[in-house]
Amino acid sequence: MSIKAYRPTTPARRQKTTQDFDQITTRKPMKSLLASKKQMAGKNNQGRITVRHRGGGVKRHYRMVTFDLPEGKYTVREIEYDPNRSARIARIQDQNGVYYYVIADNSMKQGTTFEAGKEASIETSNRMSLENIPVGTFIYAIELTPGRGAQIARSAGNNAQLMAKENGYATLKMPSGEVRKVLVECEASIGRVSNEQHQNIKIGAAGRNRRKGIRPTVRGVVMNAADHPHGGGDGGRHGTGKAPRTPWGQLTLGYRTRRNKKTNKMIVRSRHEGKRK
Repeated sequence: MSIKAYRPTTPARRQKTTQDFDQITTRKPMKSLLASKKQMAGKNNQGRITVRHRGGGVKRHYRMVTFDLPEGKYTVREIEYDPNRSARIARIQDQNGVYYYVIADNSMKQGTTFEAGKEASIETSNRMSLENIPVGTFIYAIELTPGRGAQIARSAGNNAQLMAKENGYATLKMPSGEVRKVLVECEASIGRVSNEQHQNIKIGAAGRNRRKGIRPTVRGVVMNAADHPHGGGDGGRHGTGKAPRTPWGQLTLGYRTRRNKKTNKMIVRSRHEGKRK
């Protein structure tokens, strides 16, 4: 995949880049694998805003991607664009003619085959439990809990590395740099998630973010004191004058907000470890 630039006919187009869609083989998704998706605009079931700066955007159908693929042999029929995620998805068919959507990796093309299950060989795209994968292998779509489906390394260009296996646990080096343990019964796919150039795309125009459902963000220092801890002042040079905070007064930028302390014992090395002095 490569990055496509526009002809500089306007200031925005001069900056804007996009991805090419050469890997995609069809623009028409499979109706039986679609579901309606209601736009909640960052609000919860009580109507309260829980995620700021969301709303509007184009309508999308959700693609029902399978993250816990049954054992068997599969053939890739189509590679498709998914508006709900950064990675490409593959429309696959099993030996019984049943279709699924899965996250596509870099090597998937129309007509390629792969396997899932205990009998699968050590080849790219094949899916199996971590106990059957050699140490040092790069993997994606990894389970955190056996049977729950893939939760780790699912976004564009991501993969994790299997570092070691001992005492029923596999040690993984995550895309973030964190090193953590998961049970060897967890399943993973071999390879790297497709569309690795996704992070290099320049948005270039405000309207492009609005179509994605992202609304404008206003800096706290330009607000009134009543609206933000950083707000107020005489209109001179703006400085926070205090530790950075959220609009509700909670410390940010380095303040620890991790709640799930139960899994701390699984983290061998924090992703922040290299940044500490």
